[in-house]
Amino acid sequence: MADPVNEMLADWSLPVWLTLSIAITAIVYVRGWMALRRTRAAQFDEVRLASFLSGLGVLWLAIGSPMDEFADALLSAHMVEHLLIMSAVPPLLLYGLPVVPLLRGVPLGLRRSVLGPLLRLTFLRRLGHWLVTPVVAWLAMNLMYLGWHVPAAYDFALEHEGWHAVEHLCFLSTSLLFWWCILRPWPAPAHPQSWGILIYLVAADIVNTLLSAFLAFCGRPVYGFYLDHPNPFQIAPLDDQVFGASIMWVFGSMVFLVPAVVVTLRLMGPSGRRPVYGKVPL
Repeated sequence: MADPVNEMLADWSLPVWLTLSIAITAIVYVRGWMALRRTRAAQFDEVRLASFLSGLGVLWLAIGSPMDEFADALLSAHMVEHLLIMSAVPPLLLYGLPVVPLLRGVPLGLRRSVLGPLLRLTFLRRLGHWLVTPVVAWLAMNLMYLGWHVPAAYDFALEHEGWHAVEHLCFLSTSLLFWWCILRPWPAPAHPQSWGILIYLVAADIVNTLLSAFLAFCGRPVYGFYLDHPNPFQIAPLDDQVFGASIMWVFGSMVFLVPAVVVTLRLMGPSGRRPVYGKVPL
């Protein structure tokens, strides 16, 4: 077992552009967080900082570290990669209240000459509000999730590295929309949680369960890539598929059902209000 691992580690090379992009994002956020902390220390505490940076770290771990080599060889590792991108990274990033720190972290000249005019465009503002409506966000994430797991699309992404990156971008961007509707990070308008959010979460879990159950019980390897490219661990493609489906089913369901339980307890308890933080300081 050690030889295949060593071979994969030897084949891995640092993704320079991805690593630089994540590092620059971290620097911009920290710069903005430090500026905001001077006047909003309670809002932008160390937990927010740690959450955002952890989200970036998990993102790099999923698609920039040697884990990506294992994800190309094993469906089960690929499912872990997808879970991290779609279910761990977005909540961590959004809990860090990223919008204002990222804006404040950009150099003032660039913020005033480029970002400011863009953010004031009516079309972009309306598009942004439309994208984070629950129906649109739910459909976007789940259609992307199902679409990229269609055998032809899945195999195509693994055969073409550029499209594999597009797949990851689709998963990350639509999952950010999905979790935005739940967490609604400041300065998004505060909406009181309702029982509808349970439908939102449980319906997503049903989609995940149906796909996982199909992969687990169909009785045949679904993705031709793993038949044409046998993994060096000598794991049968069907066994690997069943194991990957089990990971999706168990941990994927927990991702949706645990928040659903939390929301239920809150709705059944004394009503509360989200803190009002005031206007956005740009």
